[in-house]
Amino acid sequence: MYRKFLTVAAGALVLGLASMSSAQAAGKNICVSWKTFQEERWKTDQAAIKAVVEAAGDKYIDADAQGSAQKQAADIESLITQGCNVIMVVAFDSDAILPSFKAASDAGIKMLSYDVLVEDPNALYVTFDNVGVGRLMAKEILKAKPEGNYAFIKGDKGDPNATFLFQGIQEVLKDGIDSGKIKNVCETFTDGWKPDNAQKNMEQCLTSTNNKVDAVVSENDGMASGVVAALDAQGLAGSVPVSGQDGDKAALNRVALGTQTVSIWKDSRVLGKAAAEAAVAIADGKDPTALDGVVKFNKGAKGVEVNAILLAPNPITKDNLNDVISAGWVTKDEVCAGVKAGANPACN
Repeated sequence: MYRKFLTVAAGALVLGLASMSSAQAAGKNICVSWKTFQEERWKTDQAAIKAVVEAAGDKYIDADAQGSAQKQAADIESLITQGCNVIMVVAFDSDAILPSFKAASDAGIKMLSYDVLVEDPNALYVTFDNVGVGRLMAKEILKAKPEGNYAFIKGDKGDPNATFLFQGIQEVLKDGIDSGKIKNVCETFTDGWKPDNAQKNMEQCLTSTNNKVDAVVSENDGMASGVVAALDAQGLAGSVPVSGQDGDKAALNRVALGTQTVSIWKDSRVLGKAAAEAAVAIADGKDPTALDGVVKFNKGAKGVEVNAILLAPNPITKDNLNDVISAGWVTKDEVCAGVKAGANPACN
């Protein structure tokens, strides 16, 4: 009787383990390597991605490279060993991370470059149209200041997005620059897209031009905060148009206050959802070229053709601040903090 009990128990254990193994096999591991969590927006992306992955019955795993190309390479090596089926990467340095993409692909892992292009032909690129973002920035600044001395505060030199944005900016401003109506008085990359570095760059620009700057095209909202701080120190905040992107809460408040002209809103909830849905589908064996909205993209520095999903951004100015409020992106109180009564319709 005892031996029979052991046999039955052992059988039940085997069946239980098999059931557990089957359940684990049914779910995939969707992994993300973040370049840094310094900027406000990445937590929003993370929440959107995680929600889709977990709703699909898959497991979400991530790592924060903390602004280090070396740590990001080590993070991806670790993610490979954790059994990831797909790794989404927000690259800190797009060239430095290429060997990590190859190592992951060699291990049978599907790769997705998220928001930042990595020129690996086997990786799916999911982002907003960053050349288009640059065009929108320039159009709004050009409306506010059709001519004069322009300063260009670009993002990190190692990030292709900085170049894509500038490409779009230059397309819009070319006629003005060629005619001499617009003069490029300062143009600089900003290490790590960091606000304090952007502030230093802007301070140097103001010093070199004796404060003769009529407009600033800043490539994101974090850097715009540093630019506005530098302008404010010289009594110029609010009189010099400034651009940005990402729809950061502080930036949208600056738009309402009048110290920033535009923030190109790239709803990272939409981006995170689209990328996560693509990752889940790829993990389940779907061909990336068969996904909805996939196009060919070859605008990187090396001209490598990749499959891409490009989403459309939305410029937010003082005239359409209600768009971000009604979408639940930010609250009216966050947008309107410190805004004088009657100064902006969205704050009435």
